[in-house]
Amino acid sequence: MNNRREFILKTILGTGAMALAPSFNQLFAAPNAAGIPKRFIFIRKSNGMRPLESALPTFSEKDKARDTAKEALEVDLDKHELPVWLQGLTPHKEHLTILQGLSAMMSENVHYSFSSVMGCFKSNRNTLSAIKRTTIDFELARLFPSPFGHVELSFAADRTGIVSGYSAPAPQTRNYCYADPETARFELFKSVLNPDAVNSDNDMLSFLQSKEGLKASGIGGREKQRQEMQIESIEAIRDRNKKLISLSGTLSKHLPKLAPVHANGGPDATTPEKQAAMTDVLVAALTAGLTNVVTYTIDDLGTPITGLPGNETDRIGIHPLGHDEAFGGVPAWKTREQIRISHVNQIRTLVEKLKKQPEGNGTMFDNTMIMYFPENGETHHGIGLESPFIIMAGANCNLNIGRRYIRLPFHGTEGHKTLGNWYTTLLNAHGNPIKHYGDLDLEMARKKFDQTGAIKQLMA
Repeated sequence: MNNRREFILKTILGTGAMALAPSFNQLFAAPNAAGIPKRFIFIRKSNGMRPLESALPTFSEKDKARDTAKEALEVDLDKHELPVWLQGLTPHKEHLTILQGLSAMMSENVHYSFSSVMGCFKSNRNTLSAIKRTTIDFELARLFPSPFGHVELSFAADRTGIVSGYSAPAPQTRNYCYADPETARFELFKSVLNPDAVNSDNDMLSFLQSKEGLKASGIGGREKQRQEMQIESIEAIRDRNKKLISLSGTLSKHLPKLAPVHANGGPDATTPEKQAAMTDVLVAALTAGLTNVVTYTIDDLGTPITGLPGNETDRIGIHPLGHDEAFGGVPAWKTREQIRISHVNQIRTLVEKLKKQPEGNGTMFDNTMIMYFPENGETHHGIGLESPFIIMAGANCNLNIGRRYIRLPFHGTEGHKTLGNWYTTLLNAHGNPIKHYGDLDLEMARKKFDQTGAIKQLMA
């Protein structure tokens, strides 16, 4: 590469990469002979995901004992019922994998993981200096580039507009994200909705000039380099948008519609309404070919929950739920389950919408992986001993998964696998031969257990 600007252009815009509709082939070369990229959706949830909540209720006594003892276990989902909160995925069980036993102790845990769960490093309570590496979602986006490269969505806290995200395009660099459906729709489809505003990008400039972005005086060294990169990123975004204007006719066919309740950030929209609208925008961005990788923080401990079935009139606090506080007379465990059901409803919608989109000899879902996981480990005050993953993978997934409940050996024992092993598996299976992604686990290192590389049983 000739200079940093060229690097940014290739990273952010995906020049020299992907295409879906024929019109995109004029700007972005296809990643393979078929011109079909792989797609990845990371859905982060808060408040932990207790491993027992994902255990199968119809385990045999022998398998239940092994699962409870956290011993290696693998069973066929076709022979079992799913837990209540996962039953919305029963029609698509052939694509489902419940992956138990991964640890994430090299990540931040307790209440929040910030960027660390996506990058396998300690985040030091969300400081920029602690962002150690490019996060896994951006690494995958580099393998399957697109006009936007990577899209981050978030319902963290009660934010709206363009705000700081949790993914990282580079060390010591924080991503931005769209914090409400209206903003996400406008920014992703700006070349259709308001071509005259495309080249100004005032909202993005405002973000980058805020305390999370640029500070004009008294800077030097790495901070100066980071700020220079952000300035050039804006220029790259403008270059991308000019190209997208020429394709606005094609993009307009994928423009999602939002109900009036989502105007001005949607202050009166219920949580299920917001989630459904964000799902529509997410699917539109994928089907339009604007991105192949999405990271979606579906809630955090500060996200207010309203309109939840069974608690329709309550404003539920996720943090009190973690401390077993009841709302509206409904026990905390039941409300936590209902929140997970609302998340699974969106996963099911993603699967069903993508299955309706023809692609190659099948559908878009065939080339898509959806991963739903707790950002902070196994419980409200997670420590990272376990980090369950719920995975929906299409038929063309490059991994040997699907229709299985898999429990890996427990932390600190021979054969145990970490979050870093899982991310290495994703990268190795899709063209990045990295030996190991992320920091190593100190306990595994102390015991001299092998902990590097992909999870071989999951490799195709």
